[in-house]
Amino acid sequence: MRLGTGIGWRPEIADAVEAMAGIDWVEVVAENVCPGHLPHSLLRLRERGVTVVPHGVSLGLGGADRPDAGRLTALAERAEALGSPLVTEHIAFVRAGGELTASPRLEAGHLLPVPRTRDALDVLCENVRIAQDALPVPLALENIAALFSWPGEELTEGQFLSELVERTGVRLLIDVANLHTNHVNRGEDPAEALAALPVEAIAYVHVAGGFERDGVWHDSHAHPVPRPVLDILSDLAGRVAPPGVLLERDENFPEPVELERELAAIREAVAAGRARGRAAVRTAAQGAVGGGAGGVGVLARPVAGVRERLGVAQTAVLSALVAGTPVPEGFDRVRMGVQARALAAKRAGVVAKVAPELPVILGAGYREAFLEYARRRPMRGGYRQDALDFAGHLLKLGRPQDARARRDLREWWLDRAGPAPRKRGLLGRVLRRRTGRSS
Repeated sequence: MRLGTGIGWRPEIADAVEAMAGIDWVEVVAENVCPGHLPHSLLRLRERGVTVVPHGVSLGLGGADRPDAGRLTALAERAEALGSPLVTEHIAFVRAGGELTASPRLEAGHLLPVPRTRDALDVLCENVRIAQDALPVPLALENIAALFSWPGEELTEGQFLSELVERTGVRLLIDVANLHTNHVNRGEDPAEALAALPVEAIAYVHVAGGFERDGVWHDSHAHPVPRPVLDILSDLAGRVAPPGVLLERDENFPEPVELERELAAIREAVAAGRARGRAAVRTAAQGAVGGGAGGVGVLARPVAGVRERLGVAQTAVLSALVAGTPVPEGFDRVRMGVQARALAAKRAGVVAKVAPELPVILGAGYREAFLEYARRRPMRGGYRQDALDFAGHLLKLGRPQDARARRDLREWWLDRAGPAPRKRGLLGRVLRRRTGRSS
């Protein structure tokens, strides 16, 4: 299946995407659309013949638990509503604890790396098969960016992905920006990873920007695509013609002309790689081992007891990141600290989006107050619940000190915490008082 050149569809750039020439397909975050109420922009794109692919972020197929049936059903519904030829997700864990480990449930609110061990691979393969059986279209999985490494890993990224494909027949979504991230943060050679990949299993490719700070690369999706990422894309294109390449941008959206320039640079990088690598592609194709399209002949190993071991390990890691418990032995404490701060900062940003009244009520003190709250208080039920928990926490402490702000925060919390809004128009009046607007 040839997808061509695409861009991640986001509401903030919906009009720009519709106006772009040469966009063959778009990708939409699956959890951000409702099958019965699809955005008109997506519907118009579909009517024009533009392919729409749902990209999930919450399944956590690399976690110790079996995939949640409700989340799988939701992803399947979105694939059917969008008429998609495939769906995609991540090789990551996003939650831990719970019944499997007899410990409190923890949510990361972010994609975290799985250990490249035999145990983790066995669990991932079984979870992938469960997901494949539940989905109406093929599944492709993305390699993620990581700020830290697990001690005692037994496989390289290329080996891990190759065996995953061989054992399950799953497709791959290769994010070249994530390969660059792992090069900077974990010292992994992107060329070695690409050389070990079953390139025939690639469904499409992600390209995105980021930034480096204090020797750590942050995969922000909010900055221009850097040259090293385009170089990795060229290297990949020299090995195989990617069926599709997609530009991701999630924040700090530039003007449409800048997005067009980035798409042009992506096309040029692919063309340059194809021109340099045709002979290498022929050699690789002749020597490739089958498996990407359906190599499911490898027998699955029993996972009795493996899920529990993986669950305990992932719970310890996630607890250190979001609940302030000690960092497990063998982990880089500095990198774990960077990851913990990044998770808290992401929580603060997302809560500000899902509950925009909170930064208005709390003013300049919002971010500092939230980061203080998040250091030892894990998210327990998604970002909307996180916003309520944060507001309730402040109110219990008698904060904010400003009486009017505290009253407004209490009104907001009472309105949101109940089964239905308390008074029609209350939140609007609160915000008008805070901003001084008359309408």
